[in-house]
Amino acid sequence: MEPRTITEVISALDSIVQQCQQRRDRAGYFAALYKRMTVAVAEGIAAGAFEDGPRMERLDVAFARRYLQAWQAYQQKGECTDAWEYAFDGCGNQALTVFQHLVLGINTHINLDLAIAAATVAPGTQIHALHTDFNRINDVISSLMDDVQQCLEQVWLPMRWLKRVAATQQTDVLNFSIGAARKAAWANATLLAHLPAAQQPPHIRAMDKAVHALAQRIGSPGWRSRALLQLVRATEYEDVARTIRLIDTTVVR
Repeated sequence: MEPRTITEVISALDSIVQQCQQRRDRAGYFAALYKRMTVAVAEGIAAGAFEDGPRMERLDVAFARRYLQAWQAYQQKGECTDAWEYAFDGCGNQALTVFQHLVLGINTHINLDLAIAAATVAPGTQIHALHTDFNRINDVISSLMDDVQQCLEQVWLPMRWLKRVAATQQTDVLNFSIGAARKAAWANATLLAHLPAAQQPPHIRAMDKAVHALAQRIGSPGWRSRALLQLVRATEYEDVARTIRLIDTTVVR
């Protein structure tokens, strides 16, 4: 049964995290990050951090359903979007770094799923009232991604100078910007919200194609980025379950 509340979303995500730990499935990296994000949103709603708490919960649930549906479809060898299929396929690639796995998930979930969820929850002119809270949910994602990256830097020292080098390298994987993704997602959300229902599926397919193309550049970057990432990968834990626990539980002070 699909979740109807943010509490049910957290429970569903926790179940995926536990499954991935048991199976040593790298899909658990993003699932753990996403669970933390959802917990942070729930805490924000309870604290009155959003303009419209009930609407934010509806958005969060619609947002999560996109991921949960893709996860379920992939597990059952069914159809899911090209972008999610690429991200999930990448979990079997031992050469990818933890950072790449996280960015592949964030890329698809923000650039594709968030735009669709926002247009669903706030169709037509209602979309404009959602803008502030739309930005705030992205701020939560960005903050947690920074938190997890700091956590990874504490464990894998090459991550520290990889971050410094990234400032001088114009590459998709090293310079993936949640802020840029937010702008693109908002543009697509406003467009989708005003499109007639019959015209939405073709636009969503075009979005998926673009997000998939970016995912391919994240998964297979240029030689400079690849060399840097290989150094990081060589120092990472080989124990997938341990890394999932690290992302799921570590808090950077």
